Amino acid sequence: MRHTRIALALAAASLTLGGCAALGAGGDKAGESSAAAGGGKQWILFDQGSPTPSPAATVGKPAATPQVSLSAASPDPSCTKVWPRTEPVMIPVEVTPGSGSLTVEWPTQYRSNYRVTAVLQGVVVGRQPEPVWQAVPAGTGCTVRTTISGLTSGAPYIVWLDAPNTGRERDGTRHLYSGRSGVVYPR
Repeated sequence: MRHTRIALALAAASLTLGGCAALGAGGDKAGESSAAAGGGKQWILFDQGSPTPSPAATVGKPAATPQVSLSAASPDPSCTKVWPRTEPVMIPVEVTPGSGSLTVEWPTQYRSNYRVTAVLQGVVVGRQPEPVWQAVPAGTGCTVRTTISGLTSGAPYIVWLDAPNTGRERDGTRHLYSGRSGVVYPR
């Protein structure tokens, strides 16, 4: 094994020091092949040429890059109530507690029909119950209002507002809800 390493090292050294001539492939003159040195034809031909100029940088015209934009509908200028906006895809909701009920109001958005539900925030063992949605037609005024009744007085609820014909993610999927309240308690 040691002799093999020494032999490989000597062969590599002779190639490094002698180049192609160490293998018998070099000629007597620079650029001459071993075939030419032996009287045969050259196997590498060099043509005389002229240098070409370096390519010049060309300046193009700027083009607009298409961008995705997401914006909320503009409010009706005749509506005087100011609704806070925390996110462009959320519809703000205002909830007024009543006796075993919640009155929900929100600005008219996108000429859509709506559905609303109050989800109990108590701890549930096992499978969570499906929310019961209440259908609400599209509003014609500045706001839409509905009342959710049959709720437990003093229990914590969150109101969800869904506008089925609006509210899309950038990839086209629909939002699970378009508006949501904080925790509210019917009286």
